[in-house]
Amino acid sequence: MKSILITACESSAEKYGAELAREFKKLYPEVHFFGIGGKQMQKQGTELLYPMQKLSLIGIFEVFLYIPRILKILNKTIKETKKRNTAGAVLIDAPDFNLRIARKLKRQSIPVLYYVSPTIWAWRKNRLKTIKKYINKMMLIFPFEEKIYKEKQIPAVFIGHPLIKKTRTSMTKQDFFEKYGINNKKRLITLLPGSRKSEIRNHLPVLVEAAKKIKTKYDCQFILKLSENIERKDVAKYLSSLLSSVTILSQDGCESMAYSDLVLSSCGTANLETALLGTPLISFYKLSPLSYHMGRRMVKIEHFSIVNILAGKKVIPELI
Repeated sequence: MKSILITACESSAEKYGAELAREFKKLYPEVHFFGIGGKQMQKQGTELLYPMQKLSLIGIFEVFLYIPRILKILNKTIKETKKRNTAGAVLIDAPDFNLRIARKLKRQSIPVLYYVSPTIWAWRKNRLKTIKKYINKMMLIFPFEEKIYKEKQIPAVFIGHPLIKKTRTSMTKQDFFEKYGINNKKRLITLLPGSRKSEIRNHLPVLVEAAKKIKTKYDCQFILKLSENIERKDVAKYLSSLLSSVTILSQDGCESMAYSDLVLSSCGTANLETALLGTPLISFYKLSPLSYHMGRRMVKIEHFSIVNILAGKKVIPELI
């Protein structure tokens, strides 16, 4: 049996990985996927060496703290590719981890398909040299990236963004409100703190304070939408002062965004999902002080939300 390594290190990447595995196995049912991911990939038959929560980190300082763990996961993953009849690899986003994996796979002559380009248009453009050396083909999800890769003569193909087809509701507003006991006479605001535990720590206290201030002026209610890898116990301590006004969800994300009057979302994939659903959006992000100051020196773009980047101008507020 031929095996394919697949790595997805955070929530949105895992969604893409699960969809890719499902569609690939329709064409080649005999292929076995193994690697790093989450429950959705597991449902599609992927054998998990490590859950993606082990690598859900962000920020320069945060990554430094977990270097031993990251190296252990990387080395074990490579050992597994040597044990198995590994025909290829699909690496999804997470360039700090995946480009290191790609370098080691090259030594084994394992072809690498990279899904979701690193944001070389925002910072660390020198990564293009690494990509050219170790990646067989890049699958691009934004149209403006194609020109960059073509100029550097790096094999790449624009496949479109997977969210375009997937971002849609599956129940009516009335059904959604009834399912979760939401009052249709009050304004509804969805809070999206992010999918990483570090984002929960950094963002949820800010969102709770914002929600308190909003409630002093408006009669409203809130949804806190959590990724599947975040447990309720991880957020309970932040919500004690808002419990009566907050509905916590780990599913039906499109409905929560589509049927809200406003979404407060950390920068990331959820910004694009909210925009596709046509709901008013405020984007934000909070890093540790060290990561913030170093990032400000290194990032060379005017906007941080992908919605504003794609629009080429500020169309939604950003609070960084």
